[in-house]
Amino acid sequence: MIRLFALLTLALSLAACDEFKDLEAPPEPMGRFLLGHNIVVSNDPQVGPLSRKASNDEWIASLTAAVDERFGRYDGDQFYHIAIKVEGYVLAQPGIPLVASPKSVLLIAVTLWDDAAEAKINEEAKGFTVFERLSGETFLSSGLTQTKEIQMQNLSRNAAYMIHQWMLENKQWFGEPIAEDEAETSETDEAEDEAEASETDEAEDEMDEAVIVEEETVETTG
Repeated sequence: MIRLFALLTLALSLAACDEFKDLEAPPEPMGRFLLGHNIVVSNDPQVGPLSRKASNDEWIASLTAAVDERFGRYDGDQFYHIAIKVEGYVLAQPGIPLVASPKSVLLIAVTLWDDAAEAKINEEAKGFTVFERLSGETFLSSGLTQTKEIQMQNLSRNAAYMIHQWMLENKQWFGEPIAEDEAETSETDEAEDEAEASETDEAEDEMDEAVIVEEETVETTG
């Protein structure tokens, strides 16, 4: 039994090493997505029983960092905004292992906005119940092995991961990425338009100058 428990703990510890491994690789394509406003609202959310306390500012900072870390990797050409509301949480405190030690959990509601359309993508906020990822440190209770800050960081990063998976399941929200040749053509067209506009302005200025000189000549002759 002791040997089995030791092997299980080792396996969970190794699994923990792979947490958020995807952040080290290029992000999975998601249309034209480019992170715009990263908004987190925490207005005295409900605090569950046997929980450590965290301030509104602490939740805002933790979730904002996690969203930036995950979604700041995208370099599309269309802004989309992510708004998160913290609705409740439990941050496990030290307790009696396997009996009364609580698990940490975070409740959030998420709304996405399309900047170009100036409208919500999802009319109803999407709710997420975010649990700690199972690891050697959280198997009994993270309250026994982790500080409040680490618990919040892990929950926030897991929340960003869950939001990301939801968005990847709905890639159609973010359109099709513009092909490189189309982007180059668009840039060329813009440059040509600017050049034409500049030439038109110069021609108009020359005409204005010519008219002024002609008027002055007429007045002098008169």
